[in-house]
Amino acid sequence: MGVPALLDHVVLAGPDLAQAVELVERATGVRAAPGGAHPTGTANALIAFTRGGERVRQYLEVIGPDPASGRSADETAAFGIARLDAPAVASWAIRPTDLDAAVAGARAADVAIKDVEPLSRRTPDGGELAWRLARPVDERQPPFLIDWGSTPHPGLGDIPVLELVGLRRLARSPGEEEARLAALGVETGVGPDAVAVVPAEADGFEVEVRVGDRTVVLR
Repeated sequence: MGVPALLDHVVLAGPDLAQAVELVERATGVRAAPGGAHPTGTANALIAFTRGGERVRQYLEVIGPDPASGRSADETAAFGIARLDAPAVASWAIRPTDLDAAVAGARAADVAIKDVEPLSRRTPDGGELAWRLARPVDERQPPFLIDWGSTPHPGLGDIPVLELVGLRRLARSPGEEEARLAALGVETGVGPDAVAVVPAEADGFEVEVRVGDRTVVLR
């Protein structure tokens, strides 16, 4: 199992942010650090990924309804939170070299991508992070595409770390999924820079991380 070269971050979403953070901590022993709040009524917590023990521009985003927003899980559409009964790996993001060109290329290959939009979130210290994002029309068919511009990458911040081993995409139609990912510039297969696409009864993800001398799979 490999890690796609274009991977920016993996999203683990839940109807309750604290519950999602606790789930990851129970599984890995690592507690995600508060990341900040989004204008969409969500908030997140972050864990940086390492590869071979080295920090990289990749991370785990744990996300849920922002408790301070007063918005319930049922009112939170992002990452399908309104449909979730428990925390789960819900999405992932890729970071192409040229976001606009990647969107154009995907559309030329009949992959439905929304227009690029600017987004931001507040940080716990009162600052703001800004980025540009392009989402798939059907958010159940990630990845989405991201460009951090001049914003410092969250994966290199002062946050806890986990060693990332690999990412698997579970797919009911693996051939279609591989073709769609190829149109986005994502390598699939068994290589170290590829995402493994595995036949499954339901679409989903498996993220394998190393904890000491063992590996843990987040789903």
